[in-house]
Formats: sequence, C-alpha cells, structure tokens
Amino acid sequence: MKSIKAISFTAITWAFFVPLACSEEFLEKTPAGVCSNPVLANEKGINALLIGAYASIDGAGDVDWWGGSWAWAAAVSNWVWGSVASDDATQGSEMADSSPIPYIESYTAYPDNSYVNDKWCANYDGVSRCNDVLRLIKVAGDIPEDKLSEFKAEALFLRAWFHFELKRVFDNIPYITEDVDPARVKNSTDAWPLIEKDLEYAVAHLQEEQADVGRPTRYAAMAVLARVHLFQQEWQDAADLLDEIIESDRYELMPNFDDNYLIAKRNNAESIFEIQYAVNDGTPDSFNGGYGDCLNFPQGGDIGTCCGFHQPTQNLVNAFKTDANGLPLLDTYNDENFKNDMGTKSNETFVPDTIQTLDPRLDWTVGRRGVPYLDWGIMRGSDWIRLQLWGGPYLYKKNMFMKAEQDIYSTTTGWATGVNANNYRAYRYAHVLLWRAECAVELNDLPLALGLVNKVRKRAANHVLMGRCYSYELPASANQVFDVDYTKPAANYLVKEYTGFTDQTFARKAVHMELRLEFAMEGHRFFDLVRWGEAAETLNTFIEKDKEFRTYFFIWEGFFDAGKDEYMPIPQSQIDMQGEDVLKQNPGYE
Repeated sequence: MKSIKAISFTAITWAFFVPLACSEEFLEKTPAGVCSNPVLANEKGINALLIGAYASIDGAGDVDWWGGSWAWAAAVSNWVWGSVASDDATQGSEMADSSPIPYIESYTAYPDNSYVNDKWCANYDGVSRCNDVLRLIKVAGDIPEDKLSEFKAEALFLRAWFHFELKRVFDNIPYITEDVDPARVKNSTDAWPLIEKDLEYAVAHLQEEQADVGRPTRYAAMAVLARVHLFQQEWQDAADLLDEIIESDRYELMPNFDDNYLIAKRNNAESIFEIQYAVNDGTPDSFNGGYGDCLNFPQGGDIGTCCGFHQPTQNLVNAFKTDANGLPLLDTYNDENFKNDMGTKSNETFVPDTIQTLDPRLDWTVGRRGVPYLDWGIMRGSDWIRLQLWGGPYLYKKNMFMKAEQDIYSTTTGWATGVNANNYRAYRYAHVLLWRAECAVELNDLPLALGLVNKVRKRAANHVLMGRCYSYELPASANQVFDVDYTKPAANYLVKEYTGFTDQTFARKAVHMELRLEFAMEGHRFFDLVRWGEAAETLNTFIEKDKEFRTYFFIWEGFFDAGKDEYMPIPQSQIDMQGEDVLKQNPGYE
C-alpha cells in the first residue's frame, strides 16, 4: 500500500506542473498506480485479486502495524470467540494486556468493544475483496468458461466463508453481494440460505483436486456446507454431504492424533482444508505465519516466545480424565479437579498425579507442569506462565513449533517470535467423521454413530507422550538437569472404545464430548455449545467452579445470559455509520 500511495502522490504532484497547453485528453488518462478493469480483466489480474481475498482469511488488517489492526480479533482460529468465550480457554496473559478480551470472556462485552468491531471489519473486508473478483469476472474476456467458473467458485466459497464467520459471531448480519450498495443492506434477512447458495455453487464447480494446496476443493466446500447445515440442525442435509466425502476415499485419519499439529506433517492425508502459513518470506515480521495467533505462545522461562495468551482451563484438563474402562467421565469429569500446580512456584515441590487415568490427547493439547513440552524439555510450571493467578497454570501446545525448527519454521524477524509455519487445520477428516456421528445420533442411527466415534477414539490410543519426570522442583534455568525417563509414558494414559450407546441421550453426550476432546483449543467449542443449545447451562456451571480456581479473574462477576450472550453485539460504530434503519442491534444490547 505504501508504494501505491507514493506513486499516486507523484502523479498528482507532477500534474500541477503540466503546461496548460496540454490537450484535454490528459484529463481522461488513468492515474499512475491505479489498476482499471481493462488492466485486471484477464486471468492473471483476476487471480491476483483472488489471492488478495484469500489473504483476508487469517484476519488481514488494514494497516502495516503488527500484522494489521484486526489481526487478533479476526484470527482464523477464532481463539477469542470460539475458545476464550467458552470453557476451553482463558484470555491468559494479564488483565491490562489486550483489555477488550476479558469483557468477551466474562460475557460483559458492549457494542463499543474494539474486538467486536475488528471482527466485523476484517470479515467484511474479505467479503469486499470477493465481490471485487466477482464483478471483474462479469466483464472479463478471452478467458475459458471453465476457468471463469473456477474463479467464481473460489470467490463464492470465500464469500460464504467470511459471512459464515460473521453469522456465528453476530447472527443478524447483512449479506453483501457484488451487485448491491453495501451501505444499504439490512441485517434483518436470514443469511443462512445465502451462505448455502454460494457454497452450493462452489461444490458444483470447484475441482476435486487443486495444484495449489491452499485453494479449496469441492470436498472442502462440502465440509463447510455440511457444517452450515449442522448449525441449522438440518441433519439429513449435512449427513448426505459428509457421506459423499467419506465415500470418496480421498481422506483418512493419520496414524497419530499429534500428526495433525506438526509442521513436518502439514497438508497430510487427513487434511481437507488448511490455512497455509509461511515465515521468513519477506513479509514484515512474518505476517503470513498465522499472525492472528502471534500472542498465543509461552512467555516466561527459557523458551522466549510471546505473549502467554490463550491458556487452557482447568475444566478442559478435567475433561480428559477417563474411568477404569478408558472412557470419558461424561457427567462427573469436573466434580474434582485433576491435580495442578496453581499457586505453586517452579522451585517449590509439586508431585504430578500419575494415578488418575487420562486420555493421551490431553498432553498433545495442553502444556502442564512436569510433562515434556514438545522437544523444549520439561514444562516448568509457573516460571513458564506469564501470570498464573490470572490465566491458570497451563499452556497451549497444538500451535507450537519444535525447538529443532526454531529460525527455520519460526520467524527470525519481529517481536512476536512464536509466529511459525504450523498451518491451521480448519477442516480435517476427523471433523467429518464426528459430524457424521452427530447426524447419526440425531437421526437415531446409534450403531453408525458408535462406529464413527470409535474410529476416532481408537486413533487416540495409538500414540502416547513419553517422558516420566521424577524431578519435582523445576526452576526455569535452561542448564538445569532433570530426572526424566523417556522410556516411560509421561502420565497414566488409558483411552478405549465404547462398547455400545445405550440410548440417544447417552450417545449425544458421547459425541459432544468427543468433539471437545478432539478439537480442544481450536476455536470451535463456544459455537458448538450455542448450536447445541447447551451454552447457558454449561458455561454458567463452568463459571461458578472456575471462580474458586481463578479468584483473581472473577472480579468481573460475569455470567452467561441466555437469549443474549449466544451472540456478540452489532458494533455501535457500524450502526452509527449506516443508521438504525439499516442495522438493528442484537437482542439484549439495545
């Protein structure tokens, strides 16, 4: 943007010195640095605009400042809206850092919350970019019809993607197409049918395989469309799409759960649609490395990343406990907290619980004291936590790079040194299997649901974290030698398959729990609770117990208000600009 502005300024300045004798044709010339439709209305130009639309998926901002002013609020991982707003994660960090987030976490966000506005702006910026592509397609010449259809399908996929993001967060949104005045589109029309229409075109016209791994296939469009149906409880419609993905035999579960969170195994056989990240590619601070999540790495100890946001909750850790049969404690998992080091300093004694059986996915998801943190060594507890009493004693793990990959697949520029090339796996085969299991439960096909859930649980048992630590004082010094036996599992892992689903209610609980365990901290949990109608009961129960655990945080005294807090307020700044006759505020925020 800076170079374009400079060119335009030069052209304007030069114009003042043009002799008056110049012909009037000068006034009809295209200004330097401005691309007109004739310049862009070709395959190369349309593709360039389309790439610009893809760039908005990860919350591309409007300025060259820390990755754009919208980056964190609009991260594709939805860590704020899907995780921190749920019982999966806390804001982490400290109260005063990124201060809009605690209001979202405590269900006290108001229409002037800057993150609320940023989420809105970032996604409508993406919509605008898609509509630029669609308008250009209509006037393009000398491009084969099949290529135009492909471009259109990608643009509509992305336009549906951005509106889907907005719909889940705000519910009542204007659906902006390429042939309307965006300032006059009201948010009183249901957006679901319009999202479906765009995705249906994408399903019909996208290729089954793409040479560029970052572009969606028709199966990716099917997965997104199926999820749109899930949000509307259109179980059979979702099931039909999911069955087609399964029956294509194009995807399979990777052998190990943690294969899906390794840089070395990006775009693997389980991947349906990944957001591609790159670092050290010439962009400032490696902005293409998932900059929306740049805050969500350990701050403290000897890792040296930033900034300690997005920490797992004790409630989430408790959910990974299993019974003597290796099954989740569906109703009682949160009755007693799994042993933790809350309030214990790293140089003080803490003996981890190695008796309670655990689902091994816990330690591929959560960093906890006394357990290896990838290849960075034993997680040291409070010395690796920015402010334990605020965010809790745990670290996020799925997005972290290996120490052996530092400066290769992690950024070498910028202050946010956690930025790395670990793609965000937006849609993978495990989603398809568990969503199909959810449909099967609601359609009362319990044997099918059982088989699909057990496929995922069987995979969960394949790989456990090795490294039993027998040192119980863990100061942060990188030179400290700890007593660790890497021939033994880090904890007492036990996960088994269900022998049967006794009834629909039990099956529903099992599927909902499996979705949480498999995709914990990936930005789905809050939206799932809302679409299941379980948000108020689940989150208020969580709050009551978490108040006892994180007493520092609950000076906010927030609670979940059913009928209001399922959705964020429409940003007041947008209502002020467009008028109350165009944008109506959501219920409870008037």
